Amino acid sequence: MNIRKSTIAGTILILSLYLIPYSAAQHKQNLEAIHARLAKDVRHELLMLSNYSLFDNLEFEITGVDTVILSGQVTRPILKSDAENAIRRLEGAGKVVNKIDVLPLSPQDDNIRIAVYRALLNKPGLDRYLLRAASPIHIIVKNGNITLVGNVAMQADKDLAGIAANEVPGTFKVTNNLKVEK
Repeated sequence: MNIRKSTIAGTILILSLYLIPYSAAQHKQNLEAIHARLAKDVRHELLMLSNYSLFDNLEFEITGVDTVILSGQVTRPILKSDAENAIRRLEGAGKVVNKIDVLPLSPQDDNIRIAVYRALLNKPGLDRYLLRAASPIHIIVKNGNITLVGNVAMQADKDLAGIAANEVPGTFKVTNNLKVEK
């Protein structure tokens, strides 16, 4: 009887040594699939916001199982709340943390935004980014400081955008955070 119990215990021990790593790996794979689906849904919802423009920047991060952390900068407070509400309605989104920064109202910053947009539009090749319904380049201006964010196809486009933004008068600093797509 004791031999039978020890054989069963040994079998259970061996099976658990194989199943636990498999279970952990499968859990990680399932979590990655959940995150990928949720990221796709969040990205879609943010791009579909009616007030979202190239002068706003919305970003997100997914942590834990279903926590969505929103970040970025927006020119209108309503866009901050619209983004949060849209993500809260998503199936699969649990907790939503809204860290979106509302840029200060400033006629000077508004003028700089338009000037940077025109400067980029006038550079040959950059117009293809700005004339889309959802521009991959975003122009963020805060207190006279310009930050370019988004994606471009080539390093030359990133460099050209930085040069164009630096040519705009009345600005203090230009930060070029454009990423080159691989």
